[in-house]
Amino acid sequence: MSIARGITSRAHPLWFAYVLHRLSGLGLALFLPLHFWVLALAMTDPARLDGFLHLTEAGVMKLAEFGLVFLLAVHMFGGLRLMALEFLPWSPSQKTLAAGAAALSFLIAALFFLKAI
Repeated sequence: MSIARGITSRAHPLWFAYVLHRLSGLGLALFLPLHFWVLALAMTDPARLDGFLHLTEAGVMKLAEFGLVFLLAVHMFGGLRLMALEFLPWSPSQKTLAAGAAALSFLIAALFFLKAI
């Protein structure tokens, strides 16, 4: 296998869909322990939870929520695309489906963000 062929395959749009799906899964996995810690505050220290919830009203946190919803939507649609690859015959429209999934993910995250601000 030549080096040029390896570089060409990684420039393919479906390679970027693969990387985005992996990174979104990693981001969600890193978020989960923080989420569980905040949920535990509701049972162990309600006053500290109230302080944290007050912090979530900041604009930076709203932007972080946008990122989280985007990661969730990208991961969900990427997983649906992978399931389609497994169960449906391959077609040249896979790139279009991957681009559509990314666009739909961004739309969902943007609508969430606009509602949050």
